[in-house]
Amino acid sequence: MKIIIIAAGSSTRLSKEILDIPKGLSKINGKSIIEIQLDLFKKNQLSDITIIVGPNKEKFKFKDVDYVTDHNFQSHDVLGSLMVCKSIIDDEVLTSYSDIIFDENILNSMLDFKGDIGIAVDLDWEKNYAGRMQHPKSEADNVLLENNKILKIKKNIKGSKSTQNLGEFIGLMKLSKNGAKIFVEKYEDLLRSQKGKFQNAPSLKKAYLTDMIQELIDSGFLVEPIIINGKWHEIDTPEDLLAVRKNLKYF
Repeated sequence: MKIIIIAAGSSTRLSKEILDIPKGLSKINGKSIIEIQLDLFKKNQLSDITIIVGPNKEKFKFKDVDYVTDHNFQSHDVLGSLMVCKSIIDDEVLTSYSDIIFDENILNSMLDFKGDIGIAVDLDWEKNYAGRMQHPKSEADNVLLENNKILKIKKNIKGSKSTQNLGEFIGLMKLSKNGAKIFVEKYEDLLRSQKGKFQNAPSLKKAYLTDMIQELIDSGFLVEPIIINGKWHEIDTPEDLLAVRKNLKYF
């Protein structure tokens, strides 16, 4: 299995805390976010790892990983960054945001998934927003489920029915070899045909991964929730970084 870590963002929210350092290199008790991820991957014999880098790429010093540079990181968003390395999305792949840490239970749930396209969903997500002022609950990437089927993924979903569950996408996606083919071919088709607004983004170029996931769902492809049961943290703001540094115990 291939691992792809998307780390080409400019870390605007954390810039005051980590000047000139990519978000994924923020230190938590002596280890960077990406280093914590790498330790977990390598513990589970996952060694085919690629990190997509953008600004300050020279700051990345990890050994035994491959690097792909997103030279156009300023002109597109997360989806565009991921697709910089679409040539290697040709087999079983696990993708991860660079600003999350997660435990082995969550990783095992991802590895155990046997479908074509699956995304990690936390149904007990709201507790993570208690006292979180700089990144409120309204900014969560919500996932609306009905009978274990994803209906919608976007920020700030409201008004779900009693038969539906609302969770949060935590930033991990698993693709089978066939799922990788579906994902890349759909993206390439969109490059040829998509004009103007794309899902919840102003354009395909400015799209997030969640926009692509919704497009796949709307196009009739099965995207399955991988319901996680474990510890995870997102580090998006100085407040998040301070809280995790204060309270985190290594998994």
